[in-house]
Formats: sequence, C-alpha cells, structure tokens
Amino acid sequence: MFEIDTASAADVQRFSEWAAAEGWNPGQLDSLAFTAADPAGFLVGRLDGEPIASISGVRYGGDFAFLGLYIVRPAERGKGYGIQMWRALMEQLAGRNVALDGVSDQQPNYRKSGFRHAYNHIRHEGIPESVTTEVELVDGRSVPFDQLAAYDRRFFPAARDAFLALWVSLPGHRSLAAVRDGRLEGFAVLRPSHNGARIGPLYAASPEIAAALVASLAKDIHIAVDVPDNNPPALKLAEQLGLRPTFECARMYTGAVPDVDTTGIFATTTLELG
Repeated sequence: MFEIDTASAADVQRFSEWAAAEGWNPGQLDSLAFTAADPAGFLVGRLDGEPIASISGVRYGGDFAFLGLYIVRPAERGKGYGIQMWRALMEQLAGRNVALDGVSDQQPNYRKSGFRHAYNHIRHEGIPESVTTEVELVDGRSVPFDQLAAYDRRFFPAARDAFLALWVSLPGHRSLAAVRDGRLEGFAVLRPSHNGARIGPLYAASPEIAAALVASLAKDIHIAVDVPDNNPPALKLAEQLGLRPTFECARMYTGAVPDVDTTGIFATTTLELG
C-alpha cells in the first residue's frame, strides 16, 4: 500500500541522504534549515510503511512556493509513485507561483504541469584561484539580522527569515558580508557538503566583491556554486576563478518570473529551496 504523508524532520534528513546518493551534493546540515523554512512543506511516500519517495513544496508568504527534492528510490521508479507525489504536492500549492530547478531534459514534462523556462543554473566546481582585493569583509553574523534579511529580500521573491537565520548560524556554516558606509554590498555563505563545500547565496554589487567573498571563504577548498546564466558577469567570474562547469538545470515558474535584482546574484542559495 502506498501512502503520502507530511514528512518529519527525520524524513527530511533522509531525503538529503537520498539527494547525496543521486550526486546532488547537498550541504551536510541543509535539512535543518529546510525544515525551518516550512515544516509542513515536505511530503514522504511510504510503500508498506517504508519511505521510498520524497518531494518538497516550501511556501513563502502568501503566493510563492519552491518545489524540490523530487526523488523516488531507484528500485521503485517507473511504477507511478512519483506522479502521485507530484499531484499531491501541486494540489497543496494551488494558487501559488511555483518555482523549481529541474534537470534540463525534464523540461517537457514540467511544461505539461504549467511550468515555463526562465533561465538556467550552471554549477561550477573547483578550488578557486586566489585574488588580490581591497574589499573589506566582516563576519556575516555580525550584521544586524533585520539588515541581512532586507538585503536577502532584494534577491529572493519573498521573506524567509526563519530559514536565513539558521542558514547563517548552523555549525560549520561560514558567512561573510561586504559593508561600505553602513550599507551591505555583498553577502555569501559557505557550508560543508558531502563533497567539499557549497557557496550560496553569493550576492554582490560587483564581480570584484563577489570574487573577494569567494576567495576569503574558500581558500584551498573545493567548492561548488550554482551560477545563473542570466547574469553573464557571474558566469565570467566563475571562469576567472578557475571553476569548471559540471551540471546544468532549468529554473522554471508556473507564473511570472519574480522581479528581483538578478544583476547581484552570482550564485543561488540552494537548488532545493531557491
């Protein structure tokens, strides 16, 4: 018997392990921040009581949501469980503009559910080359949280304070901010992952500030960043830092593409939650 329920925190941790097995290389503690974003936004599919499928639809505000962690365990694929998970989640998200980052070859299937392509994220990986910079950086945790949350809101279509508070403070997570004349001009978070480390978000007023954030966070560390291809300077910077493209996925929306400051996004926060 196949049943779909709201996932527990332990289930969400299991989903992260499944994602690692798929080669998605999630952060080691991602699930803790994910659950805080929307505790009821994760569904688990159980076959005779055994978890075999996952999907998430994290709701932000009253009209936006992000879909991710769409996984069916390999032995149970092709049996219709995935589409049942999909339909249950989309019913839960009815009336919202829903976004996702999906593998490009699945775009035709997503279009059937009303998603439209906006741009791609291209993952770049490697040990970043050192850069010489005079950009002054401070620990991100030293920035007043309301200022940090307002800055994040420039680049994300809804407030996500509970998620952001944990994202900055979880063990092993390191954040840096560029501050000039009391204004935030850059912010980045590095977190340990199953293979090296991930940086996201990476926000900056210029490529020079973005380079300084990466270089300071990731000296001699293998990193991965998910770079939006609608920001050409971000792609160019990844190449200049010596990072190589390894993976590509499509950002798609069921509604209008949100009006955010795309020129300042040098890497998205996470492909699972946006």
